[in-house]
Amino acid sequence: MAKVEVYSTGQCPYCVMAKKLLERKGVTYTEIRIDTDTSKREEMMKKSRQRTVPQIFINNNAIGGYTDLVALNQSKQLDSLLAQS
Repeated sequence: MAKVEVYSTGQCPYCVMAKKLLERKGVTYTEIRIDTDTSKREEMMKKSRQRTVPQIFINNNAIGGYTDLVALNQSKQLDSLLAQS
C-alpha cells in the first residue's frame, strides 16, 4: 500500500473532503496538522511549493490539493497510484 500524507488544518473544509475521499477508498494516511505546528507549515511549503491546504503526497510525490485528488480519482489514476508501494 502507498504511503499517503495529508497536510491539513482543523478548519479547512477541503481537507475534510479529501480525508473522507481517502477513507471511502480504504486508504490509511498520515495527517500532518500545520495549524498546530508551524514548523510543519514550512515543511509543507518546501515539499509542495504551495501555501494552501490540503497538500496531499502519495509515496512522497506531490499530488496537489482536494480538486487534484478528485480529478485523479475521476480519471481512474488514483487507484493505481495508491496500489504502488
